[in-house]
Amino acid sequence: MPNRALLLVNRNARKGHEQLEAAIHQLETLGFELVEAPIDRPTQLPQTIREYRDRVNLVIVGGGDGTLNAAVEGLVETGLPLGILPLGTANDLARTLGLPATLLEACQVIANGKIQKIDLGWVNGKYFFNVASLGLSVQITRGLTKSAKKRWGVLAYAATAIQVLWKSRRFKAEIVCDGRSQKVKTVQIAVGNGRYYGGGMAVAEDAAIDDQRLDLYSLEIDHWWQMALALPALRRGTHTQSRWIQSWQGKEIFVYVPKSKAINTDGEITTTTPAHFKVVPKVLSVLVP
Repeated sequence: MPNRALLLVNRNARKGHEQLEAAIHQLETLGFELVEAPIDRPTQLPQTIREYRDRVNLVIVGGGDGTLNAAVEGLVETGLPLGILPLGTANDLARTLGLPATLLEACQVIANGKIQKIDLGWVNGKYFFNVASLGLSVQITRGLTKSAKKRWGVLAYAATAIQVLWKSRRFKAEIVCDGRSQKVKTVQIAVGNGRYYGGGMAVAEDAAIDDQRLDLYSLEIDHWWQMALALPALRRGTHTQSRWIQSWQGKEIFVYVPKSKAINTDGEITTTTPAHFKVVPKVLSVLVP
């Protein structure tokens, strides 16, 4: 089979419309035969990948973390390698994989053909690349408008976080990590598979997307000023040193709360508690530098 790739592009992504034609031209110049299937609804992505599984040997997805997350089920099922054009706002998976920020350089990475096997996180039957979380992050997702993301980019996350932080209240939860149980009062529980999330925040200082483990933290602040003090550690992934944050590492995690809470996976609200998390090792092939 020639170097034939299924091209899936989110035309509503922050950079999608203005840079798509340049990317297509560059990929064709680099020797790809492209089969483009424009995305109307992200929910169509897995089925589209299944339909083309015998006609292509690669899937190229253009969009942000939400678009990539929507495609992951089809990628896992077909076993097709993934090439990434980072067209979103945060592009945390691209950052984790060390992909270049410019589109033309990202095309060159795909053409070079170096494949890395990566882990995926899994919660209640839903895969995720970066982080699944409940609490504060869900409120941020609900308050983050498409217009704000297009206008302000990553800064929109910070602005929305400040707005919702004022209204946040701690909730009770039980965390069971590899059989060890602990009860907490928290504003956010985040479970990470990759390294980056939320526009460049680090899940853990030594987190990697192929380390075959999950990294969990519980953010246990009760005043906005504590968040201001904890934020630098959260951004660097050094929050094990913070008095307001507890952290765990493991392969299988359960989270229980008295009242059901929504769960955010890679920026999209997809499931609810009670939550069963696990790591699925080296299940997806991705083209990397």
